[in-house]
Amino acid sequence: MTLGVIIGNRDFFPDSLVEKARTEIIDVFAKLGLTPILLDTTETKLGGVETYKEAQKCAALFKAHRDEISGVLVLLPNFGDEKGVADTLKLSGLNVPVLIQAYPDDLSKMNVVNRRDSWCGKISVCNNLYQYGIKYSLTSQHVSLPSSDIFQQDLKDFVAVCRVVKGLRTVRIGAIGARPGAFNTVRYSEKILQRNGITVSTFDLSEILGMANKLTGDDAKVKQHLEMINAYAPKGRTPNEAMIQIAKLDVVLKDVMEEHSLDATAIQCWTSLQQNYGCNVCTSMSIMSENMLPSACEVDVTGTLSMYAMQLASGSPSALVDWNNNYADDPEKCVLFHCGNWAKSFLPDIEISNAPILGTSVGVENTYGALDGRTPAMPLTYGRISTDDPKGIIKAYIGEGELTDDPLSTFGNRAVAKIPDLQNLMKHICKNGFEHHVVMNASKTAAILEEALENYMGWEVYKH
Repeated sequence: MTLGVIIGNRDFFPDSLVEKARTEIIDVFAKLGLTPILLDTTETKLGGVETYKEAQKCAALFKAHRDEISGVLVLLPNFGDEKGVADTLKLSGLNVPVLIQAYPDDLSKMNVVNRRDSWCGKISVCNNLYQYGIKYSLTSQHVSLPSSDIFQQDLKDFVAVCRVVKGLRTVRIGAIGARPGAFNTVRYSEKILQRNGITVSTFDLSEILGMANKLTGDDAKVKQHLEMINAYAPKGRTPNEAMIQIAKLDVVLKDVMEEHSLDATAIQCWTSLQQNYGCNVCTSMSIMSENMLPSACEVDVTGTLSMYAMQLASGSPSALVDWNNNYADDPEKCVLFHCGNWAKSFLPDIEISNAPILGTSVGVENTYGALDGRTPAMPLTYGRISTDDPKGIIKAYIGEGELTDDPLSTFGNRAVAKIPDLQNLMKHICKNGFEHHVVMNASKTAAILEEALENYMGWEVYKH
């Protein structure tokens, strides 16, 4: 990740504070594996930004690296010049997240030589950015040293915010097949998504299945994918013929994603695949999600968008689940379920199987490819992004809880979640017309998602 760095300065404060700040932040970036883009000490006074001419120089530097820069860090080793910071960001034309840091004063060094006044300067910088209409983020403490653990965690969280924003503004999602007729719940607006930089490419399922049917078990690509699938998960009782069907479809899906530069997919499953091709696509979806190419069933485009956002925030795979069942009479627990497409990270006991519920209508022999497995205790961030077409907006809810090891005797992909005030969360979901699908991620990243989706994407967010 590459960040632009603006070091604010005000000339009647000690120059040594600016000089030291530049050295400190370079060291912090090296420690965290980040790349800084900042002025050299020969380009402006100590590499800081105060005057309009210095703002022009810093903005020109940022423009030259605009394709690399995902966010901007503003350092205030002293009060800083608020106009210099604001003008740099305005002139650069960057539309990226901005984090404002300010140094603390040392009570034993409040003399003219060492006094910073950054506490006050940060308020002035934020005031100017607000006037300019520039969005920005704040550190968890008003002032903190770059060398401190608390600031470095803030910086890591900010980098995650930058990943989410950059990813969502350019994401390409493949909608493969038509939405199943019985699933009005997953309807969405392509136009609203496109206005937010999210591109949806549509594909006819019959064309995908037609390409898969032209392949045979003797084709080199099919053999290669079959080996990969067998290495990914035990086949259990899945017949060899079904495994070949799964591998053929996997070949085509991979080719389509590469040809169209897709970051994620939403695939028609219920029930066309089973009736017209004879297997479930769950295993392929699981493999894609595990490899950070999230895939959602039932052509749930905003579901896979939610998976992608959570993946960007955490750096780990997401899973699309149903808010499915109560857990006995515990008001803060529920059962999360899907017939079988969760990433392997959630399923230590993963096995390729079939889908018993779906099999009652299409024949169990046509549902091989679904996964079976229980998710153990782990952290939980959950959430959902949705287009609200009557309002013409994108909205979301997010929150955190825990996945537990509570007993659960059933089939498919399954988990037990414990969520504080779960009953009021369900009321919010129902009252605001959200889908029955939700996304889970093994992390604690709700604050990162809230900052990215609400502050920078401008979406309506409820954090439970």
